[in-house]
This record gives sequence, structure tokens and C-alpha cells, in this order.
Amino acid sequence: MRSTELAGRIGAVCEGGDVELNWIASFAGATAQSLVFVEHERFLEDALASQAGAMIVPADAEIADSRGKVLLRSRNPRLAFALAAEELKRSASCPGRVDASAIVDSSADVHPTARVDELVVIGAGAKIGARSHIGPGSVIGPGVVIGEDCNLVARVVVFSETTMEDRVTVKAGAVLGSDGYGFVRDAATGRYHKFPQTGRLEIGNDVEIGANTTVDRGALDATVISEGAKLDNLVHVGHNVRVGRNVIIVAQTGISGSSVLEDNVVIGGQVGIADHVRIESGVIVGAQSGIPSKKVLRGKGVVFWGTPARPITDYLKELATLSKLTRKKK
Repeated sequence: MRSTELAGRIGAVCEGGDVELNWIASFAGATAQSLVFVEHERFLEDALASQAGAMIVPADAEIADSRGKVLLRSRNPRLAFALAAEELKRSASCPGRVDASAIVDSSADVHPTARVDELVVIGAGAKIGARSHIGPGSVIGPGVVIGEDCNLVARVVVFSETTMEDRVTVKAGAVLGSDGYGFVRDAATGRYHKFPQTGRLEIGNDVEIGANTTVDRGALDATVISEGAKLDNLVHVGHNVRVGRNVIIVAQTGISGSSVLEDNVVIGGQVGIADHVRIESGVIVGAQSGIPSKKVLRGKGVVFWGTPARPITDYLKELATLSKLTRKKK
């Protein structure tokens, strides 16, 4: 992609000419077709000394001699660099193909520009959108709908009644749309009987789902992962959970059925969330916290921590009081 076009796509101002770029790089690994970025002016000299053809720099950076490099000025160079990487990756997409070892049902609709790799299975009536990639060993169930520019890296299993919109990334080993964990106990016999798990899984635009993460379908309605949500590796999302826009969920977190995470929530690592919990918009939950059933956490920007989770200011006061009591006892 030409640097002038790239600048327009990422909201940067291009100066010093126009050059063809094919990928991002570090200072040491850059070539004449590489793009690097500088977030702090103390790194300007290292960037200028590199072989890069273009560099993203702070909008107000003073550069007397660009040494022949094209400059892309941005108010947020790190964000601009991330956006540039996405644009360059999309522009370099491989041509569509279906590997000879893949098993694709005759009724499936695979776009001519989509790529289907080795040992993939695609079920009846499934739909794969333009420029999407189904990585090796993946299984796409009957009726699954996958939008445009999606990337299922490898060994991803997607069960029926799952839909994902555009630009979704799913890392290796993830399982999407499997049955939720729901059972009804017969008091007379002590046995557990499976509650029907016949709902859907709906995944919005620009979602990322980490390696070996599992997201269950709804029991009767839908589990929803909304636009822009980012799930780390080894996360479990139970049935009927609703994850809002731009939510961050870090590794080894478990979310029980029918809980709701509103927009812009941040969940730290190894958090345990029980059923029917509501975490309101903008709340931050610290690592290893525990949230009991039907609890509501509210307060934009408020950090909750501990088990049961409470505002971190309260938690720290409790720790301080406990420490004083312990010292007095000694």
C-alpha cells in the first residue's frame, strides 16, 4: 500500500513524499518497504537511523532532517501503528482457495476470495464471507455464518447456530457455540438431567477470541459477544451471557450463565463470575476477584477487587485494619 493511502486510512498526515509499504517492523528489522513508529521523541534518532521507508511520529515532533523517510504524523502514534498493521495485513491477503484435503458440503457457500486450509470440514448450509480464512483442522458446523475478513487461525470448532460478523479473529483451539452447562436435578432419584441447550451464539464485528477459549451457545435464546470485545486465552463464557462492546476479558476468567457485562468493562485475569451477575458500564475488576450470584457492580472507572469483589478503596481499608489488629495481638 502506498504511504499516502495508508495515512488517509489511519487518520495520519503524510509528508515527505510517497513510498510503497508492505509491512510493519522494529527499527532493527526494517527495510525500505517497512513502517516503524516513534511514540517518544527520545527514540527519533534510532528510527531515523533505521532502513525503514516510512515512520509514524508524534504530530508535533520536530524533525529537521527526515533523511529521506516519509513521515506519517499522528496524535497517537501507537494506535496509528496498530491500525496500519491491520490495513497492511488486509491488503496482503492471499488469493482465495480451498485445499484439496478440505471437506466442504455441496450446499455450503464459500466466497471465491475465502481461504480454506488443510483438513477443514465445513457443514451443510454454512456460509464463509469474502477474504475470510479458515485455518487448518477447523470444523465449521451446519448453518454457521462467518462474515468478511475473519481469521480462524487453526483447529477452531464452530457449532451450528453460530454467527460471526466481520473482522473476527479466533485463535487456535477455541470452541464456539458448544452446549452450555445446564442440568436439572431429580430430587427423587438424585440424578441430573440435561436442560435443553438449543440457543444461538452471536459474535459482533472486530471481536478477538483467544486460544483455547470456549463460548457456549444460549440455552434457549442467545449468548452475545458484542462488537470490539477482546477475549484472552483460556476464557470460558457460559450460556446466555451477554458481553458488551469493547469489553476486555483477560486469561483464565470464567463467566457463569446469564451474566451481563456492559460496554467498556475490563476483567482481569483469573476472575470468577457467578450466574446472573451484572457488571455495569466502565467497571474494572481486578485479577483473581470473585463475584457471587446476582451481584451488581456499578461505577464507571471504579476498580473492584477481592472475594467477594468490592471497591478497591474499601478492600485496602479492610486489609489495613486487619494488619493493625494483627500487630496489636502480637
